[in-house]
Amino acid sequence: MNPPSAPVPVTKPARLSSIDAYRGLVMLLMLGEGLRFCSVARALPESGFWKFLCHHQSHVTWAGGSLHDLIQPSFAFLVGVALPFSLGSRTSQGVPFLRIFGHALWRSLLLIAVGIGLRSIGHAGTNFTFEDTLTQIGLGYAFLFVLGWCPVKVQWSALGLILAGYWLAFALYPLPGPDFNWSAAGVAKDWEHNFSGFAAHWNKNTNLAWAFDQWFMNLFPRQKPFQSNSGGYSTLNFIPTLATMILGLIAGGWLKSGLAPAGKLKRFVIAGAVGLAGGVLLDATGICPNVKCIWTPAWVLFSGGWCCLFLAFFHAALDVGKCKAWAFPLVVIGANSIFAYCSEWLFVGFIHRTLNTHLGGEFFKCFGPAYTELFRGACVLLVIWLMLLWLYRKKVFIKI
Repeated sequence: MNPPSAPVPVTKPARLSSIDAYRGLVMLLMLGEGLRFCSVARALPESGFWKFLCHHQSHVTWAGGSLHDLIQPSFAFLVGVALPFSLGSRTSQGVPFLRIFGHALWRSLLLIAVGIGLRSIGHAGTNFTFEDTLTQIGLGYAFLFVLGWCPVKVQWSALGLILAGYWLAFALYPLPGPDFNWSAAGVAKDWEHNFSGFAAHWNKNTNLAWAFDQWFMNLFPRQKPFQSNSGGYSTLNFIPTLATMILGLIAGGWLKSGLAPAGKLKRFVIAGAVGLAGGVLLDATGICPNVKCIWTPAWVLFSGGWCCLFLAFFHAALDVGKCKAWAFPLVVIGANSIFAYCSEWLFVGFIHRTLNTHLGGEFFKCFGPAYTELFRGACVLLVIWLMLLWLYRKKVFIKI
């Protein structure tokens, strides 16, 4: 009788440097808010360089976008990119579907809870709000997980259905009438960023998503009734955010496939160019404005196009070109992106106060008054990066 064969060990797939580096860039842009480029720009009003950096470290008021506006869609896109690799790893280990699905549901709930928890910091009670990046991803993650098991044709169909259906829902929602309460919407009737004509269906706090939140947000305990979000953000943003994650899912499928490197890059670049062109065209024709705050279908295409191009760059440089040394600081951040995201809420203020206590406020003025906040922010950022480096060296990767 032959002895039973030893179990074949399952080799854990290596992390893709391109995904970690791109995710690290996204988190660096978020943490980089502490560098206060706009503070330098105000101190040096004649400098076009600092004005440029200030613009791209700030969110646009309504229509259009800056580099800073690409943080949230990039984070959502990368969730989709990573999913095929996660599913492949778990199925190769023989984990049953129901167990994987249960974990996906748990992850969705945890992302929602963490997002709400972070947004509740500094409040007297739980701040039930659903526009945080983690919460938005959590609301759509279970749907993304199911699509991860579907053929790519189904994924493309789901993407098209979300974009067309969400556009139609906004287009059919009635415009404000003569008796509309503009004060309740928190926006002036003659606000300079309001659209006219058909595009007015996507104006701030007069649209379908705002109307939904006037009902939905008041289902939760609040200190005062919800009337509007000051930035125009809404809970329903999770639906087009899911479309962004589906774009990432498709891109992740290409990245994981057996396509030749040139074939993968070609697809990323074509998808990026088509997305950018589609978003710009929809906005220019007035069919659908390009607005990040309410995540319009035009924004899905426009930001998704940039995400594909960023992924193409990192894949070409790191996975194909093997030129990795320059990206190590980004990889350190991207490998622990959840920790980096939470540190913006949990640690920045503490580190700021600690540095002030031990180094003194005068220390940060050594480069001159114009650069005080920049230098202080750089020191805080360095401390956070060193924390992330310690976790990386210890192979501690915090996941949800």
